[in-house]
Amino acid sequence: MPRPPILPTVDWRALFERGKDYATWIREAENAENAQQMEALRNAQRAPTRIIDFLRAVPRPVHVIAIAEDWCGDVVRHAPVLARLAEICPNLRVRFVKREDSPETFARFLTNGGEAIPKFVFLSADFVECGNWGPMPDACREYIARGKACGDVGAARQLVGAAYEADKDRTVVVSELARLIDIASSTSPDPEASLLARMMAE
Repeated sequence: MPRPPILPTVDWRALFERGKDYATWIREAENAENAQQMEALRNAQRAPTRIIDFLRAVPRPVHVIAIAEDWCGDVVRHAPVLARLAEICPNLRVRFVKREDSPETFARFLTNGGEAIPKFVFLSADFVECGNWGPMPDACREYIARGKACGDVGAARQLVGAAYEADKDRTVVVSELARLIDIASSTSPDPEASLLARMMAE
């Protein structure tokens, strides 16, 4: 018999329903300048043709809870990418929440012990947790982790800045988010049945 969980169960559906859609979240932003910048980034965001084709063909609903606050530079950079993908993908449904809206949930998603945002939690059609992303791309998170390990976070942040500069179109973020959308919309546990992999191979 399986042991009961140590952590309380999260009612993902209820948290999602309490969240704000992007239009409401951006309209109620505390920092007007950041809100304008995010809107400019969302409008300018592009994706490769095959990613767009994949997003339009996603077979099942995917729910994303975006833990994000508009004062944060990484939120300003990455939240518009998620919002743009949701515009392209009819089955991608996103709701924004603040850390304080559910601190016990956010505590599950600390980054190396830190309260870093954004965190995008990917849920299936039935609100089963399937993965999470943030607060930055995988390679950048590794820079920060290594910087903490060797006691030189400043140098790590310089590497992150260089990576951001090299990826002005945020194509790395698009790719990583698309992979999580693919996982959360899976119709089979077999990676070879992945819709994204098949479409990218065509």
